[in-house]
Amino acid sequence: MEKNTAAADRIELMQTFVRIVEAGSLSAAAAQIGATQPTVSRRLQALERSLGVKLLQRSTHAMNLTEDGERCYERAKDMVANWNALQSDLRGTQEDPEGTLRVLVPHAFGQQQLLGPLASFLRGHPRVRVEWMLRDGTPNFIAENIDCAIQVGEVTDPSVVAIKLADVPRIVVAAPSVLGGSPVKGGLPVPDHVEALAALPWIALSMYYRNEITLTHSVTGASRAIGIRTQLTTDSLYALRTAALMGLGVCAASAWAVHDDIARGELVHLLPEWCAAPLPMYLVYPPARFYPVRLRRFLDAMREAMPETIGARGLLRP
Repeated sequence: MEKNTAAADRIELMQTFVRIVEAGSLSAAAAQIGATQPTVSRRLQALERSLGVKLLQRSTHAMNLTEDGERCYERAKDMVANWNALQSDLRGTQEDPEGTLRVLVPHAFGQQQLLGPLASFLRGHPRVRVEWMLRDGTPNFIAENIDCAIQVGEVTDPSVVAIKLADVPRIVVAAPSVLGGSPVKGGLPVPDHVEALAALPWIALSMYYRNEITLTHSVTGASRAIGIRTQLTTDSLYALRTAALMGLGVCAASAWAVHDDIARGELVHLLPEWCAAPLPMYLVYPPARFYPVRLRRFLDAMREAMPETIGARGLLRP
């Protein structure tokens, strides 16, 4: 029993050491594993004593691996991964997942479209906790201790695993006041050809277009690059939609975000045969030899739910 306990203790020390290196500091490692900084420090010291070497050189402003520490880190990573894989194999694939998942999602999707699939996942796996973090941009998996992310737009990092979930259609819309009857806008006519869109005021979504936008005909495949006069630029899809509802201009928005506004007549779908390029949506996570059951189940749930979620109510049609 004592030998088994000692082996388990050494694995815990190795796990803590790997987390310290990947987190960049003892305090960050402590926060990620739910321990105190003194506890993490004691584990590091215990590992150094058991190995008889110094693993880290620490100063007030920096922490660096020693030569022995670099060798230990590479071996420890493999040891921890193999131990986790062994535990998973012995427990079997039918185990009830538990523990915490940290998931990074875009603001707009994370507040609306993705909550339905998330709720279904949590109802099916009541022992799993999810930290649902809303932020646009590229995830830093190690520094932020993120398990996976849902990313809109092309994935440019070759070091991550990226699984495409769906394409998000984008359409051109405007409030009725932009197109006629508004003294501020001067009663501009409803455009009957794509080039006429250039005469209207625009709201730009800075991640995808600013002073020019390319639209494609859904039948012929013809493309047109249109220079636009932008009155407002934002990095928020919800701000874009709200500004459009207020009549500040034309915008190219994700179809799901404006579907109900069009149905109520608060926005008009302009030139329905023309649309901006759809935005790809990916599940992104770091490569590893071992993935916890809770992560594997979450990835499967998102892959299954996403096409229906994004394509609901005909949103995949131009």
